[in-house]
Amino acid sequence: MSETLLSYLESFLTESRVARFKEVLSHRTNHFTVAMQDVYQLHNTSAVMRSCDVFGLQQLHVVEQRFGKRIDKEIALGAEKWVDIHRYATLDDCVANLRRNGYQIIATSPHVSSFDVANFDISRKSALFFGTEKEGLTEEFLVKADGYIKIPMYGFTESLNISVAAAIIIQQLTYRLRLSDLPWKLSEQEMLEKRLDWARKSIKDIARIEERFHAMHQR
Repeated sequence: MSETLLSYLESFLTESRVARFKEVLSHRTNHFTVAMQDVYQLHNTSAVMRSCDVFGLQQLHVVEQRFGKRIDKEIALGAEKWVDIHRYATLDDCVANLRRNGYQIIATSPHVSSFDVANFDISRKSALFFGTEKEGLTEEFLVKADGYIKIPMYGFTESLNISVAAAIIIQQLTYRLRLSDLPWKLSEQEMLEKRLDWARKSIKDIARIEERFHAMHQR
């Protein structure tokens, strides 16, 4: 039924739109995901979301324990339509959910045992955590992390804006991932589900159109 519904919905889209969905999904991955802990500046969360879309990460996890929902659609430039955003009231809820889904928890930190981004082991599914602008990730979280990753720095400045740091790490890891033999792509079922989701988000009056489809198939 899902494939039949997809075929029906995509008949309302242009061929170029459908082809674009397929092309983008062929580069999407759930092998890496990003999680953000209580980022204050809303444009930073939105910019990271945009980087996830640009570099092919399908999932973004946002912990909103302290500052509430802070996504700026203007800066995200539509990325919120194409990236799956998971919201959590607490950091523990976020970590528990990611572990259940097979991710190791990786803190972005200049920790003494951090791996440089160029040497980070990409073979395991990893959730990359970024913290608040001033304090970074909390000490409480750092002791729970499975590992650490950092960007080598050689100047007087000792830190980068969170959205810049996220873009650098995501780009380097996904570049290496695509050159590897790892099974990083979405499954056929995952692609089907996203094509359905994106088709729904692209069609005006989708509720009426789906209602018509189900009425046709109940006869």
